[in-house]
Amino acid sequence: MLKKKFRLQTNSSFKATYFQNRVVSDEFFVLYAGKNKENIDDITRAGFVVSKKVDKRATVRNKIKRRLREAYSFYMKQNKIKYMSLIFIAKEKAKETDYHDTLKSVNKLMEKLANKFI
Repeated sequence: MLKKKFRLQTNSSFKATYFQNRVVSDEFFVLYAGKNKENIDDITRAGFVVSKKVDKRATVRNKIKRRLREAYSFYMKQNKIKYMSLIFIAKEKAKETDYHDTLKSVNKLMEKLANKFI
């Protein structure tokens, strides 16, 4: 589980990240990125969104978010990220994935983001 200091919490921080308009996606998730960091040691905050369109059951939505948070924290242990905030949004196909597919998807999205907005 991500600690509170690593999570996006307020509506204004979500809106600010959406407003930056840096978006990459694949078949399972959409990733929005916020401002560039001035100092690489600053904290990167992440938000995870799974809407009721994906599945009406809260247990399924929470399972997707848990997998996504775990894949993101695994990625963070190995890499430095140059963005202040990230938002992961699940698509309908995300409920068909397992942890390994989620991990591959997060890695692919982060690589796309790095290549697209350098």
